[in-house]
Amino acid sequence: MKLFVFPAVTLIALATLFMFESSSSQELLTNHNHAIAHRPTTMDTIPDNFPFQKTEAEWREILTPAQFRILRKKGTEFPYVNEYHDSNKDGIYVCAGCGQILYDSKNKYKSGTGWPSFWKPINDSLVVELEDNSLFMTRTEIVCSNCGGHLGHVFDDGPNPTGLRYCMNSAALKLVDRDKAHQQLKKD
Repeated sequence: MKLFVFPAVTLIALATLFMFESSSSQELLTNHNHAIAHRPTTMDTIPDNFPFQKTEAEWREILTPAQFRILRKKGTEFPYVNEYHDSNKDGIYVCAGCGQILYDSKNKYKSGTGWPSFWKPINDSLVVELEDNSLFMTRTEIVCSNCGGHLGHVFDDGPNPTGLRYCMNSAALKLVDRDKAHQQLKKD
């Protein structure tokens, strides 16, 4: 009897895996984004000592569920199935929460991690580093200096000249036209 149980379980597992892999990638991405956006998080929320403030209800009105979970609840998205991980478009990446400029596409590189990665922000004052002790490790979290929105983390395995990898969540960013971003900067 035991000899037949193992092959049967193996066949069921392989059939399930085959059915999963044969689903369309768009369907998988849609299901993934829905699951991620609606998954409860256990991490702390963003502190309220940043210049750009909104209530939780106001944030929920202006952000998508995925943006809210990442920016306001310190979530993350899966690698390789996010909007900007392999984008080569020119422009300026701004905070999806408040619109503050953050990263120049000229400083973006392919890190092989599946998330958009930059070797430096446009200006160090645009992001804030916080200690993150979640997931049984210590990392350096990066948040927007204007609204405190969680953007991602920075690591010391990046390219020259900084040696840093700012590993960001696509849902925390918006890519905007370079000229429009610089005009907005001049207004502020």
